[in-house]
Amino acid sequence: MRVTNTTIRAVNRLTARWARTVQGGTVFSAPGVWPLLALLADGAGGAARDELADAVGLPAEQAAPAARELLAGLAALPGLEAALGLWTARTPALREAWRAGLPGAAHGVLTGDAQADRAALDAWAAERTGGLVPSMPVALSERTELVLAGALALRARWLRPFEEGALCPEGGPWRERALAGLWRRSEVLDRVGVADTAHGFVTELKVLGGNALDVHLLLGEEQMTPGQVLAAGVDVLARRCPVAPGPLLPFGDVGPGLSVVRERSERPRPPVLEVTAPAYAVSASHDLLKRHALFGLTTARDDTAGHFPGVSTRPLAVGSAEQAAVARFGALGFEAAAVTAFGPIAVGLPRLRWRVTTVEARYDRPFGFLAVHRHTRLVLAAGWVTDPEPFREDEEDH
Repeated sequence: MRVTNTTIRAVNRLTARWARTVQGGTVFSAPGVWPLLALLADGAGGAARDELADAVGLPAEQAAPAARELLAGLAALPGLEAALGLWTARTPALREAWRAGLPGAAHGVLTGDAQADRAALDAWAAERTGGLVPSMPVALSERTELVLAGALALRARWLRPFEEGALCPEGGPWRERALAGLWRRSEVLDRVGVADTAHGFVTELKVLGGNALDVHLLLGEEQMTPGQVLAAGVDVLARRCPVAPGPLLPFGDVGPGLSVVRERSERPRPPVLEVTAPAYAVSASHDLLKRHALFGLTTARDDTAGHFPGVSTRPLAVGSAEQAAVARFGALGFEAAAVTAFGPIAVGLPRLRWRVTTVEARYDRPFGFLAVHRHTRLVLAAGWVTDPEPFREDEEDH
């Protein structure tokens, strides 16, 4: 994926800032929002241009080329689909230079028939995400002049699948629940590590998928907030905090949900990593205007004046800005999607002769996750798990 480090750092900074606002179970995708903000910054003027550029993390004049670069890079990744869509009123007044700068956008028409327009937008969202997001998260009104939308969908199969069974936590908020548990043993200890962050220790487990699409599971200390844990995960990617890797961990309880034990065995074996985690499915809707400062939309939402002279000859303000996102983590793989839209407007007693080492990672209370492109460290989706999938008796038959 040919995307500059400058752009990747800018997108991940938005992920970290967004993550700090997380409070409960959720999923979100900064790469689903960032290109749209960048393209709007390119066509904005005055204070709106400055605020959008600040949210994007790049000068406004560099924003549109960076958005095109990012969307092209995402679209080229195996296992990932990225698309841009633009719909305008029947009598569009778009600046040709701005429209021509949109990277391969599907250009449709808003007919004014609310039912027909809604059906067309929903069909686009569903098609571009393989049905994961079935509808376009935008509010349409008679004042809507255009809809600018982005879709992002990713699917990865684990390089090594998990085994399935029941997970019954003994403590914490999930105690006395029977969860759809996932279990795996590996001799690759460096898939896990403990990060020393500003707010506490965080255990990071990397689950590798095909096409270099991985998921990092993040379990923080119990007093840490979801935002602190997720932001710490982004810091780890940026190498801004030290991480003690699995092979170098001492014996004992070494991190949240992580212990290194030495026990007797009837036969020798190399150290192993045992992972226990729940399957989960998370979905969320985000009204970006409720966090207008985070996304640089404070001035742009003011509908008493126009803020996008580079987009249209008509005065435009952002009337709605929303994202719908979903993520699913299971025994065989992971999938996530986001659509973002702006609407301006053992047996017996054997002889135990050997001592063997086991690193045990157990995710049995709320935790965070980052879906990451392995080579560039770009965070494609992030979220917090509070309500994992329940265990069903018939799952033992599969």
